[in-house]
Amino acid sequence: MDQEFKLGPWVVRPTLNSLSRNGDNIRVEPKAMEVLVCLVRHGGNVVSKDRLISDVWVDTPFVGDDVIVRCISDLRRAMEDDAKAPHIIETIPKRGYRLLEKVELLDPMHSPEPGPVIKQTGGFSGQKKIDPWHIRQLVPHLLVLMLVAGVIGAVYAWRLTHPHISVKETAASTPIRSLAVLPLDNLSGDPAQEYFADGMTDEVITMLAKNLPLRVISRTSVMQYKHVHRPLPEIARELGVDGVLEGSVGRTGNRVHMTAQLNYAPSDTHVWAENFDRDWSDVGALQNELAEAIAKQVGAKTSRSASPERHINPEAHDAYLMGRYYWSEEQTEKSRGFFQKAIDLQPDYAAAWSGMADSYWMPAVVFNSPASAVMPQAERAARKALELDDQSAEAHNSMAMIQLFYRWNWSVAERESARAVELNPNLAESHFVRSYVLRPMNRMDEALQEEKKAMELDPLSEPDGTTFVLLRMRNFDAALNEARIRSEAQPNNGGLHEVLSEAYFFKRMDKESEAESEQALQLAGEKTQLAEQVEVYRRGGFRAVLAWRVDWLKRKAAKQYVSPMVFADTYAQLGHREETIRYLEQSYQEREPHVVYLQSDPNFDFLYADPRYRAIVNKMGLSPTYGP
Repeated sequence: MDQEFKLGPWVVRPTLNSLSRNGDNIRVEPKAMEVLVCLVRHGGNVVSKDRLISDVWVDTPFVGDDVIVRCISDLRRAMEDDAKAPHIIETIPKRGYRLLEKVELLDPMHSPEPGPVIKQTGGFSGQKKIDPWHIRQLVPHLLVLMLVAGVIGAVYAWRLTHPHISVKETAASTPIRSLAVLPLDNLSGDPAQEYFADGMTDEVITMLAKNLPLRVISRTSVMQYKHVHRPLPEIARELGVDGVLEGSVGRTGNRVHMTAQLNYAPSDTHVWAENFDRDWSDVGALQNELAEAIAKQVGAKTSRSASPERHINPEAHDAYLMGRYYWSEEQTEKSRGFFQKAIDLQPDYAAAWSGMADSYWMPAVVFNSPASAVMPQAERAARKALELDDQSAEAHNSMAMIQLFYRWNWSVAERESARAVELNPNLAESHFVRSYVLRPMNRMDEALQEEKKAMELDPLSEPDGTTFVLLRMRNFDAALNEARIRSEAQPNNGGLHEVLSEAYFFKRMDKESEAESEQALQLAGEKTQLAEQVEVYRRGGFRAVLAWRVDWLKRKAAKQYVSPMVFADTYAQLGHREETIRYLEQSYQEREPHVVYLQSDPNFDFLYADPRYRAIVNKMGLSPTYGP
C-alpha cells in the first residue's frame, strides 16, 4: 500500500516512511512503516506476530518476535503512544496487536489535505461503499491521470525515436554533495546486538567516505543521533549535509539483512531505497554494492580499488566489530581482547591489527597510562597492520600517532599523516591526526586548516579542537569567541566548558574561568571535586583554586596514574618555575605524549629563557620557536 492515509492526528506517507502532525515530520524505519501498513490493512482486527512477520519479512525467514516488538516500540515512540494507555496501537497479550484509531485514506491528488475520503469499515480486505457523489468527484482526477499517462507515453515514444539525444536521469540530477549515515537500527531488537549495528554503521561510513566523491560525515557525530526521532531536515542542518542515509541491519546465523533509504534532506524527499540479504561471509560485497547504488543515485563514480578484496573470516569480523564498539566507548582493555580474538581467528586481518594498535596508544594519549606501558605494543601492531595492508588510512593514522607521541620522529609522523589523508580525504580522523602532527612542528596555520577540515567531516567529535589550536597560536580573542559559539551550541559538553575556562584564563578573566571550570566538573559528575573547588574559591579566590589543584592531583596520584604533564601545566599556571621544570623533565624521561606540545602551550612561555627548558626542546629534536 503506497497511498497516504490519516491515522488519528497523524498523516502517514508510506512511500516516504514519514509521519506528520501539525507541520512536524518524523521519519520511521522502513520495516516499522511496513508493520504499520500491515496493521492498517487489517483494520481494527488483531494481527498476530506470525502474520506480521510473514507479511512484512516475506523473504527473510530468520526474523524473530523481538523484531516485531522493536518496530512496534519505534512506532509508539514516534507517535507518542503509551503502551500502558494506548490510543493508537494496542497490545493484545498472547495474540498480537490491533489499531485503535480510525483510518482515513487521503486523496492522492490533494495530499496531505484530505479530499474525497474512503472511511474504513472493517479492514482493507472488506468491501468499501462509495456513494455516487464520490464517484463524480473522482472523475476530474481520472482525467488528469489519463492526461499524465498520455504525456509519459509521448515522451517515451520520443526517446525511442531520438536515441542520440541524452537526457539525464532524475536520480543522477539529485543535488546531493554531502552525506550523513544515521546509525543503523538494530533489526534484531536484541540489545546485545547493538555492537553489530554500530559496527556496520561505522563500516558503511568508511566504505562510502573512501569510495564516493562526497563529503561523508564521520561516525562520532552521527552516533549522537542514535535512537533519536527528529525531522531529517533538522538533523541535516545540524550536520551540514544535504543527503541522509538511514536504515537497519540484523543478523541471524549466517544471514545478514539490511535496509537502506537515501533522502534529499532540504526538501525531505525520498530518493532511493533497497533491501539487501546476504550471507555473513559476503558482507563486504554488500557494502560495496551499497556504495555503488548510492553513487548511481547522485550521479557519481566510485573509486574502488582494482585489487580483489581479501576474504574475512565471519567470526573474526564479528570479533573486530565488537572490539571497535568497546574502543569507541573508551573501554580499551576490553576492546583489546576482541581485537586479539579476531587476530587469532585470522592472523592476516589488517583492520584487527590496526584496532589493536589503537587500543594500546589511546590510554597513553588520554592520560590514563604511562607511555612505556603501552606504546611499544602499539607500534608492533601498527607495523603489522601496514605490512598486511599499506592502503589502510586507519593503519597510517595509528603509525602517525605513535611516531608523534612516542618516537618523536617528526618527519615520519608527517609522512604517515599525509599518506592517511591521501588515501581517504573523507576520513575526519586523518585530518585530526594531521593537525596534531603539524602543531609541534610550528606549522600552526596548516594545523588550523586541517582542524577545520576535520570539523566539516565530524562537527560533533572534537568541537573544542579549533579553540585549542587558536590558543596555541596565542590568538586568545579568536579562541574565546570560538569556544563561546561552540559552547552555546552544545551547552552540555563538558569538554567545551573546560577549554572555555582555559580561554578565559589566558585572557586573565579569572571569575569567568572559574565559573566554566565548575560547570565542566558538574557535567562530568565530579561532585566531590566540585564541592571542594567551590569552597576553596569562596574562601581564597582563583589563585587559591590553582594551589588546591596541585594538592588534589597529589591525592589522586597516590591512588592511580597521573601524567607528569598535568602537574607541569598546573604548576606553570601558578608560575612556579622549579616545579614546572622538574615535571617537564620527568615528562621527557617518561616520554609522556603531550610533552611534544611544550612549545605551543602558552602556560610555558615564561620558561623560554631558562636553559633547562631549552635543553628539553633540543633533546626532543624540536625546532626552537623562542628565538635565538
